[in-house]
Amino acid sequence: MIRTKNLSDSIINAKPPTSRKGTKSSGTGKSKNQGKEPEPFDFGDIFFMNDESDIASPGEDPDSLFLKKIVDEIPLVPPSELFNMIGDMGYKGQNEARKSVSLMAYRHVRRLKRIYVDGESRENVGKKNNLLLMGPTGCGKTFLIETLFSGILQLPTVIVDITPFSETGYVGQDPNNILTRMYHTANRDERLARIGIIALDEFDKLASSQNNAVFAGAGTTKDITGLGVQRELLKMLESSEVNVPVELTHSSYVETVNLQTADIAFVAVGAFSGFNAILNRYHKGSISGFNRDIESRKKLYDDHSIAISWTPEDVENVAYFQSYGFLPELVARFGRIIPFAALDRETMYQILEDNILSIIRKEFAVEGIKLEVGEDVIEHIVKLALKRETGARGLNSLIFRYLEDKAFDLFGVAQTAKLTAFMDGEKISSKVE
Repeated sequence: MIRTKNLSDSIINAKPPTSRKGTKSSGTGKSKNQGKEPEPFDFGDIFFMNDESDIASPGEDPDSLFLKKIVDEIPLVPPSELFNMIGDMGYKGQNEARKSVSLMAYRHVRRLKRIYVDGESRENVGKKNNLLLMGPTGCGKTFLIETLFSGILQLPTVIVDITPFSETGYVGQDPNNILTRMYHTANRDERLARIGIIALDEFDKLASSQNNAVFAGAGTTKDITGLGVQRELLKMLESSEVNVPVELTHSSYVETVNLQTADIAFVAVGAFSGFNAILNRYHKGSISGFNRDIESRKKLYDDHSIAISWTPEDVENVAYFQSYGFLPELVARFGRIIPFAALDRETMYQILEDNILSIIRKEFAVEGIKLEVGEDVIEHIVKLALKRETGARGLNSLIFRYLEDKAFDLFGVAQTAKLTAFMDGEKISSKVE
């Protein structure tokens, strides 16, 4: 974890003021300069905050020196190694998406080092990389962000549910509070907050077509249907300086700090339910201006299906997102739109066996119970999850649903026991030995 020097520690550990010429006491207890006007007191003796080695020389920016030291300590891991490290930490599947996000993470760190360590100009380095991750629920979008940026690179990382926010806090939270959370994650140091990662979860809920908010005076007062928040996000996603409250509050009388967003990478995450219908409208040629003969040959999706795997070509046109309810200029601020595939049977099996059942077995072992689950049971659970189209998110609830009755009877009272889950025809049963 990146740590910053505590200002209060610097004050407490500050050296006492040194003696000055003309103030040294003589053996008689009287000053040799008694009767002379005392010299002006040097406040630098009280308020020196750093060791001499940390003090910036004239003309040097202390903030730049601080960031140079911090950024220099961030590991620069090749994308291929990041890809493997994510897998070692339990992430399964999504190879193409994982490659793209690993490359983005490497480019983000490399860009920071070129700016703050190597001293290159921003014109030569280019702008930051923002990503938009879209895919069905439970396919590992948010988990990938947590694993890579917070777990491996240990950058200041904030995952924010975007749904409570509204324009200027009219109803809900002010979008600037997104940066307030980054400020707190960075130990209340605006310099450290400049190089973090902000994940905007449930990003698709900002689409005006997906927001059914109804309020008195609709159309004549401030917009709270999502477009207002989209406009507020425009300046954050670009290189700008935002006045950020230091506390999460609706009060106008709160201390603020100026936070630069030029080096904060934004990753938007959303399931984009209903996006299939937009694609089908374009693919069928029902949108004016499209050639029906060409578009009719494109693949069509089930409008109501959830576990859909989109292709990069399906999500590359900004017009699709505009029809969905997004400002085109907001979508254009994401340099890369990465579709996540619906999890297949093999990946779901690995997640259930290696990630979920291993934890459940340890929980039962703590209670003195040895848990055994047959492969046919695992296959059946995966089949149910695929049918429900909930991805990996539904696996834990599905498997434990068939174990909770026995867990209710055994937890806290069993000294030692063996619980076996097995298939009884088309039904999962369990027995205690």
